[in-house]
Amino acid sequence: MMEELLPESVVTVESHGDDETAVATLYPEERVIVTRAVEKRRREFATVRACARRAMEKLGVAPGPVLPGERGAPQWPAGLIGSMTHCDGYAAAALARPTYLASLGIDAEPHLALPEDVLAAVALPSETGRLDRLGARTPDVHWDRLLFSAKESVYKAWFPLTGKWLDFSEADIDISVGPTPAAPDLSGTFHARLLVPGPVVDGIAVPAFDGRWTVQRGLVATAVTVPHTGRARRSGPDA
Repeated sequence: MMEELLPESVVTVESHGDDETAVATLYPEERVIVTRAVEKRRREFATVRACARRAMEKLGVAPGPVLPGERGAPQWPAGLIGSMTHCDGYAAAALARPTYLASLGIDAEPHLALPEDVLAAVALPSETGRLDRLGARTPDVHWDRLLFSAKESVYKAWFPLTGKWLDFSEADIDISVGPTPAAPDLSGTFHARLLVPGPVVDGIAVPAFDGRWTVQRGLVATAVTVPHTGRARRSGPDA
């Protein structure tokens, strides 16, 4: 699922369902982080890191611990960039070499409506209007959850480039639907206009991020890729 949203230069590993054996594979320094966590949290933490280590192996990098750094962002081995996500019953890790991309972010959420108070905290007035129009056109999609996921992916791509917090109100996201909105597996793209000064990539300020989304298997998945500014801005599988 996540692989469909990312260019071929990104290695993606997914897990559907928590891997009960993954906890035993945690490194000691990882295990300390979840010592006091409930069992479900430990399994999710371990499963997504097992995905990350399999992705490392596919890239020819020796697997190692993935520890949370500032604001919980994963600390990757030298020579890698990446992102991880997990929700109930699903985990994924996406890794790439920094020669191909400047940054990336992925997110997955259950395909359920957001609590009303959460949407009010997440969406700009301009976004709310667009969600209403999307809902009228394609009511089977929980567009509020998709917006939330897209903002999560934007933040995950933003933070490694800036080391700064990005509030929900600081990116205006415009979601587009793919050519077949009646299909069981919906997909499309989104454009995130940054409302604060963008990150500097290769000496050039980036004012916006582009991403892709899909709804399938009861999940919403989103992904953002930030290319080097000397290359064409493409987020599709042929990039």
